[in-house]
Amino acid sequence: MDPTDGSERTVGEAVVDCLLDRGIDTAFGIPGKQTLPLNRAFADRDARFVVARHETAVTHQAWGYAETAEPGAMAATVVVPGPGDMNAMNGLKNAKNDNVPLLHLAVETERDVRGGDGIHETPPETYDTVVKENVLVESPAGAVAAVADAIRVAREAPQGPVRVGIPKDVLASRTPQATPPEAEPAEPPAPSASSVEAAADRLGDAAAPVVIAGGGVRRAGATETLRTVAEALDAPVVGTYKGKGVLPETHPLSAGVLCGGTSTELRELLDSADAGLVVGSDLDAVSTAKWSVPMPETLVHVTLDGDDIGFGYEADLGVVADADRFLGALAERLDPAESEGSPEAETSGATRAAAVREADRGRFDAVAAARDAAAPLRSVEVLREVRDVLPEETVVAADAGGFRLWTLVSFPAAGPESYVNPGSWATMGTGLPSAIGAKLANPDDDVVALTGDGGLMMCVHELHTLASEGIDVTVVALNNDDYAIISEEAERTYGFPAQAYGWVDTGLDLVSIAAGMGVRAERVSDLDAVGDAVDGARAHDGPALVEIVTDPDEPQASEWMTRDR
Repeated sequence: MDPTDGSERTVGEAVVDCLLDRGIDTAFGIPGKQTLPLNRAFADRDARFVVARHETAVTHQAWGYAETAEPGAMAATVVVPGPGDMNAMNGLKNAKNDNVPLLHLAVETERDVRGGDGIHETPPETYDTVVKENVLVESPAGAVAAVADAIRVAREAPQGPVRVGIPKDVLASRTPQATPPEAEPAEPPAPSASSVEAAADRLGDAAAPVVIAGGGVRRAGATETLRTVAEALDAPVVGTYKGKGVLPETHPLSAGVLCGGTSTELRELLDSADAGLVVGSDLDAVSTAKWSVPMPETLVHVTLDGDDIGFGYEADLGVVADADRFLGALAERLDPAESEGSPEAETSGATRAAAVREADRGRFDAVAAARDAAAPLRSVEVLREVRDVLPEETVVAADAGGFRLWTLVSFPAAGPESYVNPGSWATMGTGLPSAIGAKLANPDDDVVALTGDGGLMMCVHELHTLASEGIDVTVVALNNDDYAIISEEAERTYGFPAQAYGWVDTGLDLVSIAAGMGVRAERVSDLDAVGDAVDGARAHDGPALVEIVTDPDEPQASEWMTRDR
């Protein structure tokens, strides 16, 4: 037992002190009678407890916090048993898929009624498959040790969410706590010297190499080593959903994003490359359109999970290693002077990347130009206006939904901590909650949530969280009064009428909704007004929303970016 602990503190207080000692000073949740021992401890300490309006949001808030903070920084979530815990599962699964660390404190049913259908009681094993590790505190004396180890596990590569279930009666007790070990997260795995040498040989000899960078580069904080390797190889860099921005997309070697909206030209770049380095990605079915995207003839695949290597694509060389440690070791073995390309050559990496970017811009311009002057705006032209007025360092949290593909391909990200969106889980309703988390992690930076009306309505309650908590986030909502990506498929493939899943006859007034929750709001429908409206919202001292009317009949990125030009 901790000799200094005595019985002065409740277990809830000792748990919160454990969080603070390990750098976690922010928690998201909804209080209930079961959580009050923890809420009392948060209130009495130098910690912030953000009261959300629905538990679906709290795990996405903690996810957005970690995604935009320094590597290893994380937040906690606090929920009541049963309904609260299950509502939070969506965000836990999202965090697990994206390898994002968070600590999920789930208050369990009291021990003396467990098994008797106490209020909200749910078997703890219900959550096993949506978290990296699921821990149930059985002994009151072991609560702090369990929480301390959960934080270590969450931060240890591959990172992820960890759930700790603590019964309410344990939290309220004054049981002296066992002293947890002084254990730090293990060092992420380093590559063998022979694997690095083999990779350097394959990649260094290539005339037209390419790099595919995934979320593992983000999680490892490997932006600089990625840049070094890409420049040494003179190789265009393609990000995945989670790799967008890991090389700032203003860099000459940035070639685009591997996603559902990947253009024909980007696919051709990958197909024509004679060697490819895949780092920090599992090359999942979502990013690769079920592995239909072509890959270079020679492939070096570096990831933390050996089961990912060779699953969708054969690898000539597979390496289980941390992205930053591998890229750092590879950089030491590459000689930039031996690069086959040169800045002036047609085969240079910058030239190949620029050709893709130019072709993509042509497609963006064409979709905007194809709009009838009387029709509502299209996503690409709105996103261009928004990007033009936002400072480069603005943190942007993008929701899922139809407009997300246009955002991925047409909205340049300035860096890994300035852009966040969900990966293969692709859950809607993340944009606003993750922006809330991002603002708490980056209080001095502008934070913008990019969302559609469909995604926003899945978390619209969090507009009130913005107002009640005084969180200065700008929400840019593209409103087409439709689940347009679904309606388009329903019409094209199944013969439904146009806008079958829209609500034009009962159109949403997001300005009234936001204003009713205490958020400054403005609606615009003219392209020339978009920039000024976003600028004004960003300059406003407090949360603000800009509703922009967009076209439900605009082409979908997945179709437009691959059609014949």
